Amino acid sequence: MAEAPKAPWSPFPLVELCVLVAIVLIVLGFVTDGPRRAALLACGIALASLAGLELAIREHFAGFRSHSALLAGAAAVIVVVPLYFLTGLPRVVLPAAGVLVYTLGFVGLRRAFQARTGGIGVRA
Repeated sequence: MAEAPKAPWSPFPLVELCVLVAIVLIVLGFVTDGPRRAALLACGIALASLAGLELAIREHFAGFRSHSALLAGAAAVIVVVPLYFLTGLPRVVLPAAGVLVYTLGFVGLRRAFQARTGGIGVRA
């Protein structure tokens, strides 16, 4: 199997350090009591998610592995969460917006992966 695509900051292990910090934050969140607990857990989960998302984006657009569903889901969350908190849209509209963004994103990301790999839709 081919080697995974290198990060632009390679050989510095930025993603791995982010995951390590995220793990530390999550563990601290579990063992801490009080008002900081939720913030530590949220920051740890967010940092781990961003590290994983960066890796998925890099692998997807390099044609190494298809992450169309994951990236489309992330796009849907990025659209729906601000709509929920910043607008007064009815709650029925939010899932519809999420499904629309997911569907359009999935189709576009799958086509981008196929263009990069010469027509292969999935590579595991």
